[in-house]
Amino acid sequence: MHRVGPLEGFTVGVTAARRADELGALLERRGAAVVHAPALRIVPLADDGELLGATEALIGRAPDTVVATTAIGFRGWVEAAEGWGLGEELRGVLGGVELLARGPKVRGAVRAAGLTEAWSPPSESLAEVLDRLLAEGVAGRRIAVQLHGEPLPGFVEALCEAGAEVVGVPVYRWLPPEDIAPLDRLTDAVRARSVDAVTFTSAPAAASLLERAQRRGVREELLEALRGDVLVACVGPVTALPLAAHDVPVVRPERFRIGPLVQLLCRELPARARVLPVAGRRLEIRGHAAVVDGELRPVPPAGMALLRALARRPGWVVSRADLLRALPGAGRDEHAVETAVARLRSALGAPRMIQTVVKRGYRLAFDPADGGAGGG
Repeated sequence: MHRVGPLEGFTVGVTAARRADELGALLERRGAAVVHAPALRIVPLADDGELLGATEALIGRAPDTVVATTAIGFRGWVEAAEGWGLGEELRGVLGGVELLARGPKVRGAVRAAGLTEAWSPPSESLAEVLDRLLAEGVAGRRIAVQLHGEPLPGFVEALCEAGAEVVGVPVYRWLPPEDIAPLDRLTDAVRARSVDAVTFTSAPAAASLLERAQRRGVREELLEALRGDVLVACVGPVTALPLAAHDVPVVRPERFRIGPLVQLLCRELPARARVLPVAGRRLEIRGHAAVVDGELRPVPPAGMALLRALARRPGWVVSRADLLRALPGAGRDEHAVETAVARLRSALGAPRMIQTVVKRGYRLAFDPADGGAGGG
């Protein structure tokens, strides 16, 4: 028998712009159906006057410390300087100051430019970089921060409040995606609870999703889903900030990387699935499928709606009228319930799991003596 993958039967939304293919492939390898809807796009500023001005200012007056926050951003900065004929001067400045790299990828970009970082936090967290700087004391120091698409207000403000002069280096910016339709479709899928989880790998992506929903007048509906039925997984605490501001609970891995994020979903989503002993079988109810005795059984949306309605009170009779209300777009014809039940029984491969109670409705053939409701 095929071993059911940890994410089979679940649908996961991916909002990432960068590395979305990598994240999607990791999720699909573990069985997830992936809905990719980039919440933003990255616009390089190689020809931007702001970046040129910041670079010239740092060459003209070297900072005491430079904080490199992303590999793509640091590489883009050096490449832009080369294009302006300032590459050698910039590397000369960076080679003579305290250079802090936020994580191993940034460290790799720093070394590829022929430079050496003074320090890099094991946690890959900007919060740890900030703690180190504040502990050292930054009053009177000139600190350049390579911005990564957002202004890093907490980071920059904390340094300024502690007496530092902060020079922002805007290497690229986040902007809304050129094609907004996929993001709108993901928002609607979250509101309809047809996705089981949404992943975020940057704070701007989370903010962009909320801003777009606000513009469409559906933000409260979106937040209601994210606060309850749809799992929100963020790569780290900074990414979670726009969501936490709206009381959205999030899960995040201990290591702020894509791999641990996927591993976290592999634990969290199956743990949220409802598990019931039914008609002598083990029934696990996942997002768009059921697992019967360890075998994945894809179920159409109407069938999943009925199965969830029956599972809310396992063993109790649910009337045809109530089941009709649970069916998406079924109208008023109770015959639609009979048709959907027949298809659900066929999809489960075990017709006796759903019992007909004449003139009353349907019930799950629940076996409470076999261990109760299980997980979820």
